[in-house]
Amino acid sequence: MVRLLEKRQRTASVLTVFAIASFSLHILVLLLFLFQGINIRQLSLRKPPNFVQLIDGKPVGNIDDLARQPEAIRQFISKTMISMFSWSGTLPPQTIEEVANPKSDLGILIQTPQGSSQKISTTSWIASFALSEDFRKGFLSTVAEMTPPEVFSENPNQIMTSQLVIKRVYPPKQIAPGKWRVGMVANLIQKNRVGGAKLITPFNKDFLVRAVDYFGNPQADNGTNLQKAIYSVRADRLEIYEIRNLCLLDGYNNLNEDKFKQCGSGQTSDSFIR
Repeated sequence: MVRLLEKRQRTASVLTVFAIASFSLHILVLLLFLFQGINIRQLSLRKPPNFVQLIDGKPVGNIDDLARQPEAIRQFISKTMISMFSWSGTLPPQTIEEVANPKSDLGILIQTPQGSSQKISTTSWIASFALSEDFRKGFLSTVAEMTPPEVFSENPNQIMTSQLVIKRVYPPKQIAPGKWRVGMVANLIQKNRVGGAKLITPFNKDFLVRAVDYFGNPQADNGTNLQKAIYSVRADRLEIYEIRNLCLLDGYNNLNEDKFKQCGSGQTSDSFIR
């Protein structure tokens, strides 16, 4: 009887040890899964490295994530502003048939500071994604006030078009790591499609630009044309976060902040200052 009790006690002890070992193993596996999940998430959020690529395709090393070529910044400003202020009343052609017979642009309603709603062109709305999110809403309201309703007129005798003619884009001047100031001298030309009457407005602006991250379109093959256009705007990895009036009293390279403020005083009514 005593031997039987001792045998049961040994069996119970072995089972207890086995249960404790199994439980400990499960806890260890759970901790490993948690650790692995955290690592995977950190990898998914990590910015892709930038490489300088040689002719044979081999990367030679990392470069600064905030570095941008001056010409790329100038082209970004030019492309964005031309798209923003070129209004034709039609949508950009997506097929060969639409080149000959473009679709009418119905416009997109934007709320103005006065509380009313006015239309902006679809190309202006797409180009606005090149602006920082906190600046974009107010800027679109200003563009809506500038856009003549005749741009979307169904009467061909009343249709107005607009084109931004750029005279000069100054070389970018770095003001902080990953931030630049770029001046542009241009004219905004609005005219009637029939009759050719023109309205020329100077458009001389100072742009504050910064480098940003970019993540590719996860549904590039299945996305709509509108989605693809928005992703292509952000692909430059730059954004405009402020627009000011450009002072032309002095040479652009010699213009300091004090002169800029003095020149810009009293002109905030027609500026895009936040």
